[in-house]
Amino acid sequence: MSIIDELKWRGLVADCTDAVELEKKLAAPITLYCGFDPTADSLHVGNLVPLLALRRFQLLGHHPIAVAGGATGSIGDPSGKSQERQLLTSEVLDHNIACVKVQLAKLLDFETKQNPALLVDNASWTAGISFLDFLRDIGKHFSVNQMVAKESVRARMEDRETGISYTEFSYMLLQAFDFYVLNRDRNCELQIGGSDQWGNITAGSELTRKKSGRQVYGLTLPLITNADGSKFGKTVAGAIWLDPKRTSVYRFYQFWINVDDRDVIRYLKYFTFLNQEEIAALEKQHTENPGARVAHKALAKAATDLIHGPEATAEAIRASEILFGGNLEGIAESTFNEIIGEVPTKEIERARLADAGISFLDLFVHAGLSPSKGQGRKDIEGGGANINNIREASAVRMITTADLLFGKHLLLRKGKKNYVVVTAK
Repeated sequence: MSIIDELKWRGLVADCTDAVELEKKLAAPITLYCGFDPTADSLHVGNLVPLLALRRFQLLGHHPIAVAGGATGSIGDPSGKSQERQLLTSEVLDHNIACVKVQLAKLLDFETKQNPALLVDNASWTAGISFLDFLRDIGKHFSVNQMVAKESVRARMEDRETGISYTEFSYMLLQAFDFYVLNRDRNCELQIGGSDQWGNITAGSELTRKKSGRQVYGLTLPLITNADGSKFGKTVAGAIWLDPKRTSVYRFYQFWINVDDRDVIRYLKYFTFLNQEEIAALEKQHTENPGARVAHKALAKAATDLIHGPEATAEAIRASEILFGGNLEGIAESTFNEIIGEVPTKEIERARLADAGISFLDLFVHAGLSPSKGQGRKDIEGGGANINNIREASAVRMITTADLLFGKHLLLRKGKKNYVVVTAK
């Protein structure tokens, strides 16, 4: 299967320039690039579609370049934004690029001898160019009329309150310059990106044609939205980041487990490397028994394996099982720590657990799982109370330090979903 056929089957082609010629060109390996502006010290799941597309090209023999926007990131892309971005210093941008490079190494192969991926910073070819030289050599090839007609610019200009600064208006020229330089220096013939980048990509194609007389190509991938129309990659807690310090592995796994039933097959195509036969089999199981969530589990495992590795995925799965009443026997402390922060927590003085300890009833009320001892007794004796995921029906059962997990914690549960972690201090 050709790369274009692969992308079309996955629903990953939005627009492309000279489709027939591009398909012919891709019959042999070519060099392509995708840019990202390091506006944070981590990528998020919204960055995955174009970066995984680079990997799909690489797997089929093409030469991928990831361009870090040390220059463009200091300006800010107006595409898809209703307000001016906050300007970042070069120190912050350098830090962000260093952090993101670690994540890119999980998505792209920089070590293979055949067609290694390359990471470059566009600050390296803009730093030595004066403003006047840029205007003379690059700016003269752009018509303001054409720039204003680009969707990303026009949308901002129509907003009379915020408008668009000259800084962001110039972003298109910088990205176009990237394409020209990469074509000139590395024979890069294709730029890919989200569909909001179409104006910037075509600007680069036009600049390269005018400056060097060479034909280059652009291909955009669809911007992902959820079935309900909401923005992909956002939750109540905020963006889903690839850095586990920003989004825990458990929460990352849960994000994929909880996608809408209407989206799961589509996301298997977008965000995994499972093949047609594997996804068709999952689609059949999902259609026949959506409640089993087989497709969701496959999606969550594949996506988490890709970003965090199988070992971390296994811990996230175990943590998920625990929060559905799974056995705690043999659990690693690192796995249990994934749970802390995902459920309410409550402290208790260690002295109250020493010697004879505290009654289960008093502990249950202390944790806030029951509003009173009377209700707590009913909850416990009615069979709806658990300690460390073991049902406990005796309200007078004494809980001591011997019950602590890792010498620190108690996991209490009321019913199926009401958890509290009690930590001894």
